Amino acid sequence: MVGLHKSEFQNSLVRWIDARLPVFTLMQKEYSAFPTPKNFNYFWNFGAIATVVLLIMILTGIFLAMNYVPNSALAFESVQRIMRDVNYGWLIRYVHMNGASMFFIAVYIHIFRGIYYGSYKTPRELLWMLGVVILFLMMATAFMGYVLPWGQMSYWGATVITNLFSAFPLVGKAIVTWLWGGFSVDNPTLNRFFSLHYLLPFIIVAIVGLHVAALHVSGSNNPLGIDPKGPQDTVPFHPYYTIKDSVGLCVFLIVFAIFVFFAPNFFSNPDNSIPANPMMTPAEIVPEWYLLPYYAILRSVPNKLGGVLMMFGSIFVLFFLPWLDTSPVRSAKFRPIFRQLVWLLVIDVLLLGEVGAHRPEGLWIVVGRLATAYYFLFFLVLLPIVGKLERPLPLPESISRPVLGPRSGGGGGPVAGGAPAKPMERA
Repeated sequence: MVGLHKSEFQNSLVRWIDARLPVFTLMQKEYSAFPTPKNFNYFWNFGAIATVVLLIMILTGIFLAMNYVPNSALAFESVQRIMRDVNYGWLIRYVHMNGASMFFIAVYIHIFRGIYYGSYKTPRELLWMLGVVILFLMMATAFMGYVLPWGQMSYWGATVITNLFSAFPLVGKAIVTWLWGGFSVDNPTLNRFFSLHYLLPFIIVAIVGLHVAALHVSGSNNPLGIDPKGPQDTVPFHPYYTIKDSVGLCVFLIVFAIFVFFAPNFFSNPDNSIPANPMMTPAEIVPEWYLLPYYAILRSVPNKLGGVLMMFGSIFVLFFLPWLDTSPVRSAKFRPIFRQLVWLLVIDVLLLGEVGAHRPEGLWIVVGRLATAYYFLFFLVLLPIVGKLERPLPLPESISRPVLGPRSGGGGGPVAGGAPAKPMERA
């Protein structure tokens, strides 16, 4: 019929819908026949894993919001009621509570993979920047969610973190007053955080949609960091990677379930099981583990404003990573110096997390400052210099040669009989 999309599906109902709204054709094109490099490893699973965990967090959050009371006098008791009186409320809350940690684990591994294999390089700069926006929104959402149980750590964590904005000249105090909704962390603060915590995940979903759309425009990177040279270098996304992603997702969900059923409070702070008390300050005020590296950077600078700028700068610097890395080669498999520096960065971030969990005194102050120095040194100094001076290994001629053909010398070296790629082919 005139004006209808020509649908190729055999099922009559699917064909009728698709002729009028071609969503099935779009899904077939983008998630079934979509050509993907044939050499993905299991690091490429974590994008799909993070998406599934995000959906789990939204669903459990909606159910929790049905029973949660965003009032400073009732919030703590409402959480206890969810745990004790609501049917399977304990399960929903434990899934949501541990899901935040599992979400960050998946995203941090996803980010590490992007850095290690150069997934931020041309033509994927915007794809990478959208990912950084997602990370920032995740942190804001997680912080606000941590405040909602209205325990001791919730209350004092909110007090300490919101007070950081007072370091900004002229507008700092106004920002803090707006965040609080008054002159201290109280009921208006809780209402603001609850509203934003409920809203931000849907904004994250929208950004994830843009992230995926940008991926499907520029195409996926791969462990070799070279572009597919033709159909011989790719396979359809389905069934090859839907099955592989499903295997990785099942393993990840098993680990997730182990924490939910056998160690549900592993990632939580015991002080948050105590109702908020503005008159009693906890001995230690620390954020959740996934924010500890940034907390360590904040405390490594003696000046309050300097610490706040460094903390936000540690995230903001990731936006410029595509231009800070001056090497034409993407993958660390062919960059021996860069590969060592990336692993040092991983150790450095883990060390910052450990520093953030301890009091800023004695040796921890020195370690925190050295780790902070290396973090910024890696991005602002070492990447531009190493990219210019490093001599990368020869690249394979195509993806299919290393995947299907023999290797010479193993590791990440050149393929037997292959020639080094031209400089323009490496970008």
